[in-house]
Amino acid sequence: MAFSKKDEFTPEEIWLSDAAKALAHPARVKILQILTEMDTCMVGNIVDLLPLSQSTVSQHLKELKKAGFVKGTIDGPKVCYCTDNDVLNKFKNELDKLFNKIGCCR
Repeated sequence: MAFSKKDEFTPEEIWLSDAAKALAHPARVKILQILTEMDTCMVGNIVDLLPLSQSTVSQHLKELKKAGFVKGTIDGPKVCYCTDNDVLNKFKNELDKLFNKIGCCR
């Protein structure tokens, strides 16, 4: 059985890398900012605030949801999105641990 390069890293390192990858687009960062300010939001509300099509916003939301940063609940024909604060806090804490180990950001 072949091993993946990822097998050489801890689950925490892999999780942090995957989570950071999900935020590696300015539209996704902006969507998170919108959701934290509005608490919950329909896709249409987010589209109104961004210079992106509905399908593009939906793709970005899909990536954020896959990483766990947002949750979506079905409300009739629409999906209502909100942030998952537990995951956001975990991401923040993992970054804090990383930068504290590096010793450059005290």
